Amino acid sequence: MKTRREYESQENEGATVEDDNKLSYFFLGLGLGVVAGVLFAPKSGSETRDFLTSKANETADLAKRRAGEAREAAVETYDRGVAAVQRQKENLSAAVEAGRQTYREATSKPATAE
Repeated sequence: MKTRREYESQENEGATVEDDNKLSYFFLGLGLGVVAGVLFAPKSGSETRDFLTSKANETADLAKRRAGEAREAAVETYDRGVAAVQRQKENLSAAVEAGRQTYREATSKPATAE
């Protein structure tokens, strides 16, 4: 009959072997991935870096252009809003002045007795 230590030792050995197998499979997969990446890379490292740099610059230029367009649109909208407020202000001033003029004319006429 086995002692408790023998059972524990045997269980620990099994766990260690399983852990070793998992770790070796991980490194095997990692190595195969690196090899496949090098073999199937469409361009060299410097070409890939140049490509990524040019795409990043294109994206930055596009973002700057779009930001400029958005700014121009915001300025145009603001200017139209200011012009609309100014027109309404002028219309209101004209209406108030017409009301004052009508009031003055109505109060300056002598009251006629009927």
